[in-house]
Amino acid sequence: MPIKNRFAEMQDEVTAWRRDLHEHPEILYDTHRTSAIVADKLRAFGCDEVVTGIGRTGVVAVIKGKTDTSGKVIGLRADMDALPILEATGLPYASKTPGAMHACGHDGHTAMLLGAAKYLAETRNFDGSVVVIFQPAEEGGAGGREMCEDGLMDRWNIQEVYGMHNMPNLPVGHFAIRSGPFFAATDQFEIFLEGKGGHAARPQETVDTTVMAAQLVLSLQTIASRNADPVSQIVVSVTSFETSSTAFNVIPQKVHIKGTVRTQSNENRDMAERRIKDIAAATGTMYGGLAEVAYHRGYPVMVNAEEQTDFARDVAQSVGGNVIEAPLVMGGEDFAFMLEERPGAYILVGNGPGAQVHHPEYNFNDEAIPVGCSWWAEIVERRMPAA
Repeated sequence: MPIKNRFAEMQDEVTAWRRDLHEHPEILYDTHRTSAIVADKLRAFGCDEVVTGIGRTGVVAVIKGKTDTSGKVIGLRADMDALPILEATGLPYASKTPGAMHACGHDGHTAMLLGAAKYLAETRNFDGSVVVIFQPAEEGGAGGREMCEDGLMDRWNIQEVYGMHNMPNLPVGHFAIRSGPFFAATDQFEIFLEGKGGHAARPQETVDTTVMAAQLVLSLQTIASRNADPVSQIVVSVTSFETSSTAFNVIPQKVHIKGTVRTQSNENRDMAERRIKDIAAATGTMYGGLAEVAYHRGYPVMVNAEEQTDFARDVAQSVGGNVIEAPLVMGGEDFAFMLEERPGAYILVGNGPGAQVHHPEYNFNDEAIPVGCSWWAEIVERRMPAA
């Protein structure tokens, strides 16, 4: 079916919610205002249960259908947090918090799921229960993991879970999705090199950490080019190189390197960690210095389950009529933690032309609201048809 008429009627209301959230962005787990607004609205909608404080500042609500002969429980998740970016849109509803901005569209995701929750609480035209999940700290804080560790899936007996994100430059009304690995695992590493500092005019008396580090940076590139299957997806990037000296004539005692690893398989993830540690240790030994690695595992690979992906695609086709095969994404998404616990699917909804996410000129497109709300509602009504 096409976009539900109810969401066309609600568009101005949902847009006002979204723009209010945009004006008042909150970062990581500090979503206190946002969480309170979400909880208050869910209670006003008549949800059967509203619980706060899941995953620190997450909000969960239950909406029961007219019947529950199926015993099915579906989870729908939206993220709420903003980014530490200074907004440059010039919009009348631009951020009022300097240095914080909804530059990824989580304000739109939250508003769309609220719109769907209002509709589902009004109609209850399904057999089973839906759990709406409003998550903090997607942007690097692993809020999805925190909510799962707080018992999200078991406490409400969630059997499958669905997520959505906007996609700039995909036309409004279009969707993109793929089965299997979708978003990458995102890890970070730090390498601490130590040699023997000294005067640049007497390099023979030093163990030159800049040469050691330069060699190491180049060697790390062989992980992708010589250790991984050429058709697999892996990125190893050194993003910071700091020495303990800023003088022109001093060879530094220490160098601190930072970087990131992005992989689409657990095999490559394990291999990359092992090779970074091996290459760093060998390079330190080769130059007569020391190299220590601190490897930090971040979000896992986000994997869409085949059955739920096919279903989500069919729903998107019925709502928008245009669904493409999504490309692999080397960015991370902490919905991966929820998909590790339950089968489900994550879909991208078109945001139309404009700046990319995480850009100071990005803005969520309010024309996408009826499309996104309809997809959420149709997921529930088609997956748990009324008895």
